[in-house]
Amino acid sequence: MANRYGDKLRMNAIAPGFFLTEQNRTLLTRPDGSYTERGKLVLKQTPYHRFGDADELCGALIWLLSDASKFVTGTVINVDGGFAVFSGV
Repeated sequence: MANRYGDKLRMNAIAPGFFLTEQNRTLLTRPDGSYTERGKLVLKQTPYHRFGDADELCGALIWLLSDASKFVTGTVINVDGGFAVFSGV
């Protein structure tokens, strides 16, 4: 894209880790709020030992949309509490 459009278009992505949402809540937690085996495994492999909060994606998004990242293209920003580098993925 850069060869065609120069610096007018940037191609980047945000790769979120495990965020506790309505979509995955029953996979990661029990009705009493304790963690399922899957939830425990995810947390064990996440150096921050917690799930992310949706608002923690905002910093990366704002940075990618700002001129502060105007020379950044073709990259993926992991927002995952260290999961990708620690879990062997």
